[in-house]
Amino acid sequence: MIKRALISTYKKDKIVNFAKSLQDLGIEIISTGGTAKKLVENGINVTSVEELTNFPEILGGRVKTLNPLIHGAILARRDNLEDMNTLEKLQIEPLDLVYVNLYPFLEVIEKPNVSLDEIVEYIDIGGPTMIRSAAKNYKHVLVVVDDCDADVLIDKLKNEEEITEDFRLYLALKAFQLTAFYDSCIYNYLEDLVPSAKGTFEKYIALPLEQFQEMRYGENPHQKASFYQNPVRKGSMTTFEQLSGKELSYNNLRDAQAAWRAVNEYEEIACCAVKHNTPCGIALGNSVVEAFKKAYECDPVSIFGGIVSFNRKVDVETANELKNIFLEIVMAPDFDEEALKILQKKKNLRVLKMKTKPMDKFEYISIDGGMLVQEVDKGFINDFRVVTETQVPDNLKDELIFAWKAVKYVKSNAIVVSKNKATTGIGGGQTNRIWAAIDALERSKDKGADVLASDAFFPFSDVVEKAAEFGIKAIIQPGGSIRDNESIEACNKYGIAMVFTEMRHFKH
Repeated sequence: MIKRALISTYKKDKIVNFAKSLQDLGIEIISTGGTAKKLVENGINVTSVEELTNFPEILGGRVKTLNPLIHGAILARRDNLEDMNTLEKLQIEPLDLVYVNLYPFLEVIEKPNVSLDEIVEYIDIGGPTMIRSAAKNYKHVLVVVDDCDADVLIDKLKNEEEITEDFRLYLALKAFQLTAFYDSCIYNYLEDLVPSAKGTFEKYIALPLEQFQEMRYGENPHQKASFYQNPVRKGSMTTFEQLSGKELSYNNLRDAQAAWRAVNEYEEIACCAVKHNTPCGIALGNSVVEAFKKAYECDPVSIFGGIVSFNRKVDVETANELKNIFLEIVMAPDFDEEALKILQKKKNLRVLKMKTKPMDKFEYISIDGGMLVQEVDKGFINDFRVVTETQVPDNLKDELIFAWKAVKYVKSNAIVVSKNKATTGIGGGQTNRIWAAIDALERSKDKGADVLASDAFFPFSDVVEKAAEFGIKAIIQPGGSIRDNESIEACNKYGIAMVFTEMRHFKH
């Protein structure tokens, strides 16, 4: 039976109806400062915490509920004789319900020009302590931290339904979930302020993840999925604006991230087309439309139903090209007004206005029972070292750099063939390197092939032999194989220049 409830909230927009319902049920209400004032103004009888504890708020409100008369009333086990004797001796009456919401830490850190001292004042202490106390004593105290649960509880009480232990435990779970999330938000924010913590792997990881969007399904229709965001470190995939098109899917978001990361590798005007989380065309151009046409020509079949990303504003000329093929997503930093109107005529096409560049420092990959964490691959090249007798022609140095950036985003084993700063053949995801090379080179037929990039070293000279058949003039790869000399000799034999970067870019 619920006799007494403690209500302490920062956000008070929904608290009056809840408190009125409790009062109508004959439940005594205890409350803190601002909450008590709000309830009294709305005709609700309230016993203030100060009346209960006979102790005023101190330290400018920092200490209100951190009192044994409050926490004793929450934590006492009703089926423990010693606990109840203690309450009787100290004249403490038990609390049966705790309803709390917390200081808006996340809202405050998003405000401009807020000092750290101001932010620290929005780290709630009393609220989480009461929540945790009530959740620990869930068998005897109901803890409510979600308005939806408040509505369910009121219905149960009005209908005189049994408050089961399962329901109590469910409320406790929600409570601990909230306090864990709240603390992890504080940790993530403060971590960014501590230079010594940046880029390190700590003993514990605290990731605040909040549901951002419920997915229709996951990778396949029979898999449930949801999209969670880190509200402290909002990245490019949580800050974009969807300008048109139907709801984004799980696969859409994964592919969109791949396309956005790839296109942002370049300072020049760039376009990247992605299908099944790997590029099917990457190109640079003197204009956005030129970059798109060159990326499209790499694989005009695979781009069907794919995603196209740009690192510049999309203009009308480009939009007119895009409208002629079926695409899932077009994404760019901005769109000309007329270009957007053209794209919006395709009802199912998702158009995304990207507001930030990729900014994650770490990648998290779940494995059964745990998680792998690594730095995002923001590396590029350790050395541009020509290892062959044949030197790199001046006109191909930038071409090699273009291809080396592109191969970073292709699934391993990865080979990229390019000409005129456009991929003409891409081979990726193969279990051996020669198959990836054959795929890329074969696909470059009729489009030209000047350079070849490999994400990792050549274990044999077979890739060089195959590259020579297609007229490749220069190769860029990490080097580091015990058979490097075989590949170097093969390059020398065919007059192909080869560069070692001493940095590989596996992407599994």
